[in-house]
Amino acid sequence: MNAAISVVGIGADGWDGLPEASRRVLRTAEVLIGGPRQLGLLPAADCPGERVPWPSPLRPAVPGLLAAHEGRAVAVLASGDPSFHGIARTLAETAGPDRLRVLPHPSSVSYACARLGWPLEAVETVSLVARPPAALTAALHHGRRILVLSEGAATPEHVAALLRERGYGPSRLRVLEQLGSDRERLLDGTADTWAHAPGDPLNVIAVDCVRAPGALRLGATPGLPDAAYEHDGQLTKRYVRAATLAALAPAPGELLWDIGGGSGSIGIEWMRTHRSCRAVAVEKSPERAGRITRNADRLGVPGLTVVTGPAPAALAGLPVPDAVFIGGGLTAPGLIDACWDALPAGGRLVANTVTLESEALLAARHRRHGGELIRLSVSAAVPVGGFTGWRPAMPVTQWSVTKGSEEG
Repeated sequence: MNAAISVVGIGADGWDGLPEASRRVLRTAEVLIGGPRQLGLLPAADCPGERVPWPSPLRPAVPGLLAAHEGRAVAVLASGDPSFHGIARTLAETAGPDRLRVLPHPSSVSYACARLGWPLEAVETVSLVARPPAALTAALHHGRRILVLSEGAATPEHVAALLRERGYGPSRLRVLEQLGSDRERLLDGTADTWAHAPGDPLNVIAVDCVRAPGALRLGATPGLPDAAYEHDGQLTKRYVRAATLAALAPAPGELLWDIGGGSGSIGIEWMRTHRSCRAVAVEKSPERAGRITRNADRLGVPGLTVVTGPAPAALAGLPVPDAVFIGGGLTAPGLIDACWDALPAGGRLVANTVTLESEALLAARHRRHGGELIRLSVSAAVPVGGFTGWRPAMPVTQWSVTKGSEEG
C-alpha cells in the first residue's frame, strides 16, 4: 500500500506556532517538500529530512516529484490551512484524497478576521494568487467586506488602483502583514488616497466596499445595465439577457458555449452567477473578440475563454458544454446540429433571433425536439411631443430545450 503523504500547515510564526502533532510529523519525515520560505522556518536540528523546494511551475511537477519519493515518509509544507486555496487540492487530485493526512494551521483569513473583529462566515474571500486583479471586480458590492489573498508586495497598490477604476475609490483598505508572527504590521487607508510603499510580500488585504457617488451599480443577478458593456450594437439587451440567463439556468461548476458572442454579455453574466461557472465565447470577428475580452476583464470574469473563428468550425476541440447559447449565426450550415450533438443528456440549448428566416429554423427544431418557443417583447416609454408613449424594440424569438437521454 502506498505510504500516506502528510500535509502540514505552518504560519508566519514558524516552528514555535506548530502543535506537537505537526512537529512529530516533521521530525520523522524523510522528505520535506515546500516553498523556500516554509522550509526556512524549520530548524535543521529538529527536522533532518531531505529538503526539496517546489519547482516552478508547481502543478505540472507534482506527479513526478511524488513518484520520485515513493515509499519514503513525505511531509509537504503549506501556508496556513492547506485545504484553503492551498496545495492540498492539487495533492488530492494527483495522489488521491485517501493518501493524504492534512494537519491544518489557522489560515491567514482566520487571523485577519480575528484582528479586524469580522465574522468569518460573513466575509467573502478572493484569491489574487496567480490571478489578475480584475478577478476582484465581481465581488465588489457596496457595504460588503472582502479579504484578498495577496500575490505579493505590489498587490495592495494594484487592488487600490482597481477599486478606483471600478468606482470604489472611497473603500477602506487595510493591509495585514506577517499575520501570526511577531512582525505583524497593519497599513490603513482608502483606495483613493493609498500612498503606502510596497511592504511585506506576506499580506492579506481587507476591503470595506464603498461605492463612489454616481458610480454605475452592478447587481448580483443577470440583467446588468447595457451601459456596463463596451459594444457596437451587437449586445443582447438587458431584459432579454435576463430572460435568456433564466432559460439557460446556470449552476455552479457548469460550462457554457456562448456562440456569436458579440459583446460577450451572456457568457459574462453566466460566469458572474457563481465563481466556479465557466464559459467559452465563440466570435468570428477579431474586433468583437477583443471587445469580449475587455468586457470580461472589466466585469470581473477574466477567466472567460474567447475563441475567434466562425461556428461551427470553431467548436472543434472545445470541452463538452452543459449549456449552449446561440445568439448569432443560426443560419450557418450545420451550426444547430453541431451544438445539439455536443450536448450531453440533460444539457440545455437556448437560441435567440429577430429574423424570420432564423425563426423558421427554430420553429422546425421545436417541432422535432420540443422545448419551449416564446416571443419576448419589450417597450420603453419615450417622449411623444408633450406626452409619453411606448416605443417597442424588435421582438425576440427564443427557443429553449433540454436534451433527453434518448436523443443523440
